[in-house]
Amino acid sequence: MRVECPRESANATDHAHRTTSRRPPHAGRPRHAPRNRSSRTRPLLPQRGERYRLVAPNAPTAPRIVRDFVATVLWAAGHAPLVDDARLCVSEVVSNAYCHTDSPQVRVEVTVNHRQVTVYVTDDEPGRLPAPPPPCTPGADEGGRGLLLVDALAARWGTTAYGARSPHSKTVWFTLSAASAAHASI
Repeated sequence: MRVECPRESANATDHAHRTTSRRPPHAGRPRHAPRNRSSRTRPLLPQRGERYRLVAPNAPTAPRIVRDFVATVLWAAGHAPLVDDARLCVSEVVSNAYCHTDSPQVRVEVTVNHRQVTVYVTDDEPGRLPAPPPPCTPGADEGGRGLLLVDALAARWGTTAYGARSPHSKTVWFTLSAASAAHASI
């Protein structure tokens, strides 16, 4: 995994960020083969399209509330085939924020257009940027597999920390598309 730090300008010192990104496997690679994690990427900027936002308390009910919010947005936007994958991915990401941070709230932004959907989940505790654990052996702990699910279902996903030298928040984002949903079902 590579972390890229863009140059800071005088105006953007507080908004400088590090980004890691996950890219889909090459088309010819079998689904079970490991993905290349070392590709260098630019920070993911919000895509064009309609944006919907929700701020929820970082509480045990947050995953369900955010899951229902994202599902409603996708149904209304005509992305019904992506609803199940989006519900699972956002549940995992919001659950991670609840279990692994003391952030008082999570902010969710869903951006939809005719080709794809990107979901951004932001908390106020940057700490360590999440990464999927190595594949586990049968009979191992049941925890720690959420990001493996996100990795398997999303066309791409990644993390961004905001605040340059003194990070103040992080975002975990994932993008789903009809093409990634069709590929995942094979």
